[in-house]
Amino acid sequence: MLGAVVEKVSEQKLGDYLAANVWQPLGMKDATFHPTDAQRPRLARPFTNDPLTGKPQAIRLLDTPTKFDCGGACSFATVGDYIRFGQMLLNGGELDGQRVLGPKTVHHMMSNHLGPEIKVANVEPHRGGFGFGLSVAVRTSEALSSVPGNPGEFTWNGAYGTQFFCDPKERRLAVVVGTAAPGELRKYYREQVQDIVYGAMTK
Repeated sequence: MLGAVVEKVSEQKLGDYLAANVWQPLGMKDATFHPTDAQRPRLARPFTNDPLTGKPQAIRLLDTPTKFDCGGACSFATVGDYIRFGQMLLNGGELDGQRVLGPKTVHHMMSNHLGPEIKVANVEPHRGGFGFGLSVAVRTSEALSSVPGNPGEFTWNGAYGTQFFCDPKERRLAVVVGTAAPGELRKYYREQVQDIVYGAMTK
């Protein structure tokens, strides 16, 4: 829905707007809704069979181009592109001298917009203790999640296994995980990565 609003207001396709205002200024060289023939062989693909169930699995989006720039689960980028996006958010909307968002806007995005009376349905164990900002989940409590972290951490999971999380309190930590895991195994990967990252910290 938000993608459709951006297209209406900007009078541009969503991909064109993002390319001009976010991807290109941040140096996200491979970000796109429509991979080229040169990019397609580089797309990560899932195991033929789901390791947990043994059943066939696939990500249809990899072989069936979308007919429009959907704002939900249709964009492509490298891990390097995505980490630049996360670092920009940690920096308050700026990266390498290029400002794409105002600091107050970023602060508003990363604040929990759910009041205490709203109970969040946690579909994954590591989402306990999280509220919701504008486009990201925001950690409000240390103790309820199954993975370590600090209040103020913000994060989002991709539909097919991608994950990113940023923790402003841990020396401006930004982490991106790129997997092609459409089944339940993606949840296991997400928790393991966060455990490993925080477990490796010495201070």
